[in-house]
Amino acid sequence: MKPSEVSAFLNRVVKRHPVEPEFHQAVAEVVHSVAPFIAANPRYRKARILERMVEPERVISFRVTWADRSGEVQVNRGHRVQMNSAIGPYKGGLRFHPDVTLGTLKFLAFEQTLKNSLTTLPMGGAKGGADFDPKGRTDEEVMRFCQAFMNELWRHIGPDTDVPAGDTGVSEREIGFLFGQYKKLRNAFGGVFTGKGIPWGGSHIRTEATGYGLIFFVEEMFRHVGASIIDKQIALSGSGNVAQFAAEKAMLMGAKVITWSDSSGFVHDPAGVDPQKLAFVKDLKERKRGRIKEYAEKFKCAYHAGKRPWGVKCDVALPCATQNEITGDDALALVKNGCRCVAEGANMPSTPEAVRVFLDKKILFGPGKAANAGGVAVSGLEMSQNSLRLSWTREEVEKRLSEIMTNIHRQCAQYEQRKGFVNYVNGANIAGFRKVAEAMLDQGLV
Repeated sequence: MKPSEVSAFLNRVVKRHPVEPEFHQAVAEVVHSVAPFIAANPRYRKARILERMVEPERVISFRVTWADRSGEVQVNRGHRVQMNSAIGPYKGGLRFHPDVTLGTLKFLAFEQTLKNSLTTLPMGGAKGGADFDPKGRTDEEVMRFCQAFMNELWRHIGPDTDVPAGDTGVSEREIGFLFGQYKKLRNAFGGVFTGKGIPWGGSHIRTEATGYGLIFFVEEMFRHVGASIIDKQIALSGSGNVAQFAAEKAMLMGAKVITWSDSSGFVHDPAGVDPQKLAFVKDLKERKRGRIKEYAEKFKCAYHAGKRPWGVKCDVALPCATQNEITGDDALALVKNGCRCVAEGANMPSTPEAVRVFLDKKILFGPGKAANAGGVAVSGLEMSQNSLRLSWTREEVEKRLSEIMTNIHRQCAQYEQRKGFVNYVNGANIAGFRKVAEAMLDQGLV
């Protein structure tokens, strides 16, 4: 594809999907990466694979009506974007957050399609959710909402059709309520959700998987250039599930985590996280629903209100909070302060300007669809265990996760390595695109 063809294609995407900037950004990144690959393989162009991949196979939107603790009627909007099923049943999380929009879910479903492809497991791409905020709600209110949500969604999912999982605002509690209502409506116990409780079909280390997988991928990037994560200082954003378990695994592998953040600001702890401090963060965020400022007060370290941790001197940066949290200026500050590696624990947390800085400066940069694929990888392993009616040990699941992340790294390096430098953005996009594209060609115009 020539530059003019790429521009024309992206303009058509914007016109066809207006007011969805995150989706436009995600598509633009992939198109710029795969354009030379498509030019070298004209059959993809003839079959209009790219045009088909950016159009969801199905979008379901519906009203969710429920009663709160006071008996007041509440009305929310739910969605499920079933993006692509060329290599397996739709697979992707459900997000409950007041800022959920259809455009955000389309961006996440598009990214999920390529991410799932990279795992080599048979999973298509999807994403869903609702503009419901579980914060401050009682367990009974959350249950009522989940049951009302599932009263519509159950028609469109199933173990061989679409297998949702958790995401922002949807943890094991919400998965339990959703699964329970699905089971009642279908009168069947099946592996239709991942992220379930261990006693009823869940997988070991599913909760830890995204954070653990992120660190496995970072270690692979370092190993590729003859280095290691040992003794590296890590600045990470966020203090939720991904950040907590990335910190845990990094600590176990000999690195030092020196920052945490939430929407109010960040803390800088030069002494580094230890097991006691990590336990405090888990309790603070999971049970008390507190603010990260309390960590600074407890452990006597600096708190920076309203700021992000990208001005701190570090060897590794792990954005684990939200999309577009690292700007071009943040990227320049990281490079100036000696950062050698950036890996995305969140989905698309680096702006296009930031990504250009990392690639221009030859920083080891792991894009989200590769670096944070550990979560969906273990979801795929949970699906396999459910199909086999058995449960693997924690050690077996972690071993398989490590192997999957190593294989994802290998695929990225295979497709985009020049003069010893791996452009992981191009490598991940091309590897993920190729598998989906080949399946679409084999299956015809469906």
